[in-house]
Amino acid sequence: NMKFKAFTLAEVLITLAIIGIVAAMTIPTLVANYQNKAWNTSSQVFERKLVEALKQMNTQQVLAGYRSTSEFVGALSKYFKITKVCSNNDILSCFEDSVSWDVLNISKEDDDSNIINISSIKSAADLGKEDWSTETIGVQFANGTTGIIAYNPSCKEQPFSNEFTGTDCISLVYDTNGFKKPNSLNKDVKGLNSFLKSCVFRSGSTCFSAPFQPSPITKAECENIKDDLNIKSCHYDNDYWAGAVKACGGVSKMPTMAQIAEIANYVYDKSDIGASTIMIYLKLDYDKVSELGFSATKGSTLYIYSGEEYDYQSSHFRIFESSATSAKSWGFAIRSSNKAQAFCLAE
Repeated sequence: NMKFKAFTLAEVLITLAIIGIVAAMTIPTLVANYQNKAWNTSSQVFERKLVEALKQMNTQQVLAGYRSTSEFVGALSKYFKITKVCSNNDILSCFEDSVSWDVLNISKEDDDSNIINISSIKSAADLGKEDWSTETIGVQFANGTTGIIAYNPSCKEQPFSNEFTGTDCISLVYDTNGFKKPNSLNKDVKGLNSFLKSCVFRSGSTCFSAPFQPSPITKAECENIKDDLNIKSCHYDNDYWAGAVKACGGVSKMPTMAQIAEIANYVYDKSDIGASTIMIYLKLDYDKVSELGFSATKGSTLYIYSGEEYDYQSSHFRIFESSATSAKSWGFAIRSSNKAQAFCLAE
């Protein structure tokens, strides 16, 4: 007689129960990772197309010279399709009325939640551009992205520069998901040349603002404000580090190298990277970099300014590469480089 072996009903039920438990534990994480990657991809595509439009305006010398954000947006719409424009008093017709964000604690403690009231973003100063003196307006783009934009009336064209992006001319908060949920900062809501000084991520009890790309200031501007901001010396011109210090409100409002090392430990999944640690070979988690709000596509190098000044042409900063990180006490004309990003101690 042949004997047949089979699973009992109890064994099948136990197996299905285990599969169900594993699925319940892993599927939400997989879905969340997929959504984050989708939002990041949408953001990268949107910014690339917007920069292309700004470059085209720069080449044709129609990027500078506008007195208001409304005038600029009228010109931009000829190069980047805009389906709806909302005045300063009617921004909520173009953008969700509130944006939430999780204050991520990179020291692995519990997160907090916060809400931004969009109706309070009325001027460029509310996007971190105190000296622009222009209003914000709402826009809806043809691809479904919504935005709040401010224009820099001091924007200068560089029609013969291959590196000019035009992003210094605008400050923008945008939602690649439009009015759809989650309307959350650093998920579907991103910033371009804009930042809020509110707490966006923290380490322990220390809060930090959203990262931003500093706008440069001239040597003359630097000389006028350096004593108030505790800057020791000024670069020849186009001083991006001093611009970051100005945006933060002083050197004391900028992060230390030790605080930037805490970020390095988080994005490289380590615990022993110190303020002066140089050339340690690790794999950079670009999803975590994006999660914190820094702009870095996969494989690119990220430079982060500290508030620690080195000399008139350099500051202390940290390099984040795809396979290594290093603290630097100097760098060739790093203060005049538009590649570094910054963040502030949050108010």
